[in-house]
Amino acid sequence: MTAGEGTIRLRPPRNTLDPRAVGWWRAQWLLLTAAPVAVLGILGALIAPARLWLLTPAAVLAGAGLLCAVLFPLWWFRTHRWEVTDEAVYVSTGVLLREWRIAPMSRIQTVDTVRGPLEQLFGLATVTVTTASAKGAVRIEGLTHEVAAGLVERLTRITQDTPGDAT
Repeated sequence: MTAGEGTIRLRPPRNTLDPRAVGWWRAQWLLLTAAPVAVLGILGALIAPARLWLLTPAAVLAGAGLLCAVLFPLWWFRTHRWEVTDEAVYVSTGVLLREWRIAPMSRIQTVDTVRGPLEQLFGLATVTVTTASAKGAVRIEGLTHEVAAGLVERLTRITQDTPGDAT
């Protein structure tokens, strides 16, 4: 940007996700863990000579999956933030590897809303902001359907009023 244009400040985004995102992430962990635990459990029940070798990892995996489902979503909820201003979309994610993404309005190409089956069950949606960045789209997960719809409407309005970037 030139000296006469506005600047985009790097600062923490202000908005948190909907608290139901914690339950959504927990359900994802539990479903991800349940499949291999079920396979190991069924095989352990059917193959008597290998029962100990199959049920032990099933129990360990079930315990680890349950622990992750309890702890990680709470941790993620504390670190995920987002905000939309007239100049840019700000998203901050990650726990160990922190990532801050800023999508200037002039670079936004498309705005989409996604609601997978599990998201619908929790009343949540994901807004995907596609830009010309090689890093890929900016995703804001864990929004209520109403907030996501309003955000898409606002982003569409702002980007229509924002001249494209000539670079």
